[in-house]
Amino acid sequence: MSARKQLYFGAALVCAALGCTTKDEVHTTVIAEPASLPAIGRVSVPSEQLPTNADGLAAPPSEVQVAATGEPSDKTKSASEPARRKGLASILPASASSTSPKLTSPKSAQSDGPSLDERLLFFPVKYPEGNWQPTGLRVDDAWFPSADGTRLHGWYCPVDKPAAVILYCHGNGGNLSYDAPVLRFFQKYLQATTLAFDYRGYGRSEGRATAEGVVADARAARAWLAHQAGVPESQIVLIGRSLGGAVAVQLTGDVRPRGLVLESTFSSLKAVAEHHYPKLASIVPADKFDSAALLANYDGPLLQSHGDRDRTIPFSSGEDLFLAAKGSKEFFRVANGDHNDPQPSDYYGRLMRFVAELP
Repeated sequence: MSARKQLYFGAALVCAALGCTTKDEVHTTVIAEPASLPAIGRVSVPSEQLPTNADGLAAPPSEVQVAATGEPSDKTKSASEPARRKGLASILPASASSTSPKLTSPKSAQSDGPSLDERLLFFPVKYPEGNWQPTGLRVDDAWFPSADGTRLHGWYCPVDKPAAVILYCHGNGGNLSYDAPVLRFFQKYLQATTLAFDYRGYGRSEGRATAEGVVADARAARAWLAHQAGVPESQIVLIGRSLGGAVAVQLTGDVRPRGLVLESTFSSLKAVAEHHYPKLASIVPADKFDSAALLANYDGPLLQSHGDRDRTIPFSSGEDLFLAAKGSKEFFRVANGDHNDPQPSDYYGRLMRFVAELP
């Protein structure tokens, strides 16, 4: 195969594996609610409907909410309890249950530059594209350095007397401004102080994205948030979607969070690549974003959701990741949900309860 064809198929491989989007294909997050939801713990949802995009307008007709059920598949239900009792000895290979996979030092993240698979993995949208003047959201610009000095930007969305402090990690496309509706939900209905940040190369952040770099960026964001909110890093709730879920899992390896929320993410990057293009998956290192191996060492609260018709990250990959977790965990199955479909309103009710019940 020629070098040109290898590059073409490599691009197809990684894009299929991670749901890559170009800047013209970024999906604006959509949140819709039923007319009312009951009060859950410390959080109460009023009867008015949430705005469904960054401008407070209704979602277009094509963005229809999918139905949902809170039950995992038979595979997940039958294996989750034995896995918790046996410490996953019968599910994960020995190599996954011993030492956690490690990324290289963040000091080399920027100087070394992205590898071939990373060049095809990250699809940032740079400022000023996006919605940088969100309505109905209290937001302050946050600037802080990553471990190697790369200047990063985030949105700090504070509330008075927060019920939770959240670090939000977005996916591999777009920038943080596309997640304004989610941040508005966290602020208004979860009563949570949140930091959403852009990885290096995204939005207003400097640099160029690499696997080591974005994880280092997330660690820097967590440290900044802890200082700004006046809480220890162990009291921060980590929420990650798609690739951001893998980034959030990486952070559990050094500081156990108060809680972990994963949306439409994978057991490992290589496993997803092998599912789509097994003959070309060799360009993805086996230990890159090996989330299942790392999650096997996490024993804290977990809420995980995944669409059972996800064509980008297979539902089975999400199930494998869920099985790896040892602690208190809950799986929310999005019936008929594809990768870029909006989360159903029932999910947000479940998320509210999860956050309200965190120790």
